[in-house]
Amino acid sequence: MRKISIYIAMSLDGYIATHNHDLSFLKLVEIEGEDYGYNKFIEQIDTIILGRKTYDYVVNEMGSEHYDSGEREVYVITRTARPKKGKTTFYAGHLKDLINELKSKPGKNIYCDGGAEIICELMQHDLIDEYIISMVPIFLGNGIRLFKDNRPEQGVKLLRANYFETGLTQFHYMRERE
Repeated sequence: MRKISIYIAMSLDGYIATHNHDLSFLKLVEIEGEDYGYNKFIEQIDTIILGRKTYDYVVNEMGSEHYDSGEREVYVITRTARPKKGKTTFYAGHLKDLINELKSKPGKNIYCDGGAEIICELMQHDLIDEYIISMVPIFLGNGIRLFKDNRPEQGVKLLRANYFETGLTQFHYMRERE
């Protein structure tokens, strides 16, 4: 069965962006030739889901081809449906229904690229199978928290932790279910 994976970076104090959605703190760990396992991870997926704010930010910074390269289905979770654009669907329905539909179809894994609201909703329905979280060595002090309040307690099992020269530490967890 397909699994849903989170692959995301956050500050040591748990923020994925500043309040104005700035991600420039990620540049602290950028070095030529180091992708922190992202390319290997992305080979295992054929579907990306993400929130509209994350989509808009990344498209503005990197272009729409960052997500929609023609190789993967992209679902942007939004309150206002828009026409499909290439392989990008703007989905205004219930996230749980979309995930159940995607998991029922054959294919590779599903990647949730954020944001925090989408991740929280997935956690509320216990739909995340794998967490790959990179800790960037900085305290932002405030911003958008990766893990919002009011989500259920969930156990995870650490599969591995990797430390990199830049100070980034990456943790790979699997969801433990009874």
